[in-house]
Amino acid sequence: MRETSPTDRAWIEAAVDEFERPLTLYATRLLGNVERGRDVVQDTFLKLWQADRATVEGHLAKWLYTVCRNRALDVRRKEQRMNAVDGQTMERETAAPTTPEPPTATPILALVDGLPERQQEAVRLKFQGGLSYREIAEVMNTTANNVGVLIHTAVKNMRTRLADASPEIATR
Repeated sequence: MRETSPTDRAWIEAAVDEFERPLTLYATRLLGNVERGRDVVQDTFLKLWQADRATVEGHLAKWLYTVCRNRALDVRRKEQRMNAVDGQTMERETAAPTTPEPPTATPILALVDGLPERQQEAVRLKFQGGLSYREIAEVMNTTANNVGVLIHTAVKNMRTRLADASPEIATR
């Protein structure tokens, strides 16, 4: 077990206080399940506790979102493999239950949910996570320019869908 100083412990606790909720929202959206999202966030903070503070400090948000994203993608890949193997057996025995979508808090979040996956992720990292384009690019393994395009396209798509759904808004 790693020995932590009171200063490091306070730093980790502050990180948990600040990032637990936004990371849980992010992981839940990536996985489509709150409990799996919470597990991924717990793994993320465990990795923070194990990490060398000097290598993380100064870019904590980007580091946390990167670790969280990678872990969520690992979980999703593992579930897809397991579903592929178990799928035929499950279909024969009983109809497979569907995972309910997480509840949508606002119409705007419903619009985000309707975007392609990479656009959703970029929008969430920007507006829910508060990351810069450069940080988002590092988390998503792309360029800052591509992040700009993803976000611009996402906002344009949401405006179009919102205007189609509510024509009175389009005239404002």
